[in-house]
Amino acid sequence: MSILTERIRSANASGRKAVIPYLPAGFPDRERFWAEVSALDAGGADVIEIGVPFSDPVADGPVVEAASLECLEHGVTLEWILAELGRRKGAFRAGIVLMGYYNPFLQYGLERLGRDCAAAGVGGLIVPDLPLEESGPLRAALAGTGTECICLVGLNTPPERLAEYARVARGFVYFVSVLGTTGVRESLPEEVLAKLAQVRPAFSVPVALGFGISRPAQVAPFGDLIDAAVVGSALIKRLREGGDGAGFMKDWREGASLG
Repeated sequence: MSILTERIRSANASGRKAVIPYLPAGFPDRERFWAEVSALDAGGADVIEIGVPFSDPVADGPVVEAASLECLEHGVTLEWILAELGRRKGAFRAGIVLMGYYNPFLQYGLERLGRDCAAAGVGGLIVPDLPLEESGPLRAALAGTGTECICLVGLNTPPERLAEYARVARGFVYFVSVLGTTGVRESLPEEVLAKLAQVRPAFSVPVALGFGISRPAQVAPFGDLIDAAVVGSALIKRLREGGDGAGFMKDWREGASLG
């Protein structure tokens, strides 16, 4: 079983949704980033999603985009991320996922990427701009490494397309709750509930809900239709306002809907 599946199922078995915080690598600065990742892990994060900064982040809203561009100014590269993770391999209880756009991964070299992700203990890659039909080379490079290629589906994914994703899904499936970019929303679209009712039975792997989530109460209405929640912009805003990863996780773990 994938470490990502195991961590999410373990959280579910204890009666709560898994928590997946997202933070761009190198934010708010290169040294503090790793301290915050450690705090998220110690605070009970089940999976930690690390953003790979890119100059054209088409799926990112203003909060994540601004943070990612700052990370690029700090000199953060994919090489740096994997090298630093390699030095910390085994230090985190949480599963580790990299979220990034395809160009940096392709430029890094797919075979090298698979080898270095395995050496760094990366459990999965989320590549939002890589269509399923073009993901074969990346999936082949990751085969047997312990690093999964995570599927993304959304409100506009038809049932026949869900079945295609289900055939290759590993680790978990990422359900994007909005037709747009990342960022905190006051509420999620009404059609999310109905769409999750289609998505839930289509996949044997856990379902994680992301985009627009800022507080535990937002995920409560979805009950057993989701297994995990991904939170990014709200965490970045918390750090900008002087907070930390430990306080963030405390709030989420104490949220009524997450147990």
